[in-house]
Amino acid sequence: MSYQLYRNTTLGHTLQESLDELIQMGQISPQLALKVLLQFDKAINQALAQRVKAKISFKGKLNTYRFCDNVWTFVLNNVEFREAPVQEIAKVDKVKIVACDGKNMQA
Repeated sequence: MSYQLYRNTTLGHTLQESLDELIQMGQISPQLALKVLLQFDKAINQALAQRVKAKISFKGKLNTYRFCDNVWTFVLNNVEFREAPVQEIAKVDKVKIVACDGKNMQA
């Protein structure tokens, strides 16, 4: 099983909309659409774990945090992001971070 967090990204929403359209037109079954979504979950989690090498540090004021079902959620205000080694800075008013334990995931 893989986390389904990335279904809420632009890419995930677009995939779901396309699958819904294909189901409505009778070109694929709902079961096939579910298999595609499960493969998307697995592929996106694997790609992010293996291919992303960028390092980013950030600091900000912690607004709220929560730990539920082995998932951390943080909301920060006035956040500065720094990308190493470039030291480029990006500032945002509010950020929500959802962190899941990827080491316990089954392939």
